[in-house]
Amino acid sequence: MAWTLLIIAGLLEVAWAIGLKYTAGFTRLWPSIWTLAAMGGSFYCLAASLKTLPVGTAYAVWTGIGAVGVALLGMFLLGEPRTWPRILCIALIVAGIAGLKATSPQ
Repeated sequence: MAWTLLIIAGLLEVAWAIGLKYTAGFTRLWPSIWTLAAMGGSFYCLAASLKTLPVGTAYAVWTGIGAVGVALLGMFLLGEPRTWPRILCIALIVAGIAGLKATSPQ
């Protein structure tokens, strides 16, 4: 259950990070509300997962999911560059997340 919560926390991190782009500096009401709700949900799920998972592993996986998700959505939704070096770096982050999961005591 802790890993499921951590994955949800990471996905919500992607949602709030992308949501920040649409809040226009928190001047747009509904995007701001959704972004703040995603932030709260992300932190809640991360905190709940920390009851079982080691903090170093959980935090690294949480930020890794966020980094990969935001980078990919930036490329596909926001027109950011899709170069091979960027894709390789994203793949390395994914490998790190998988390695942490594989070597976690939980």
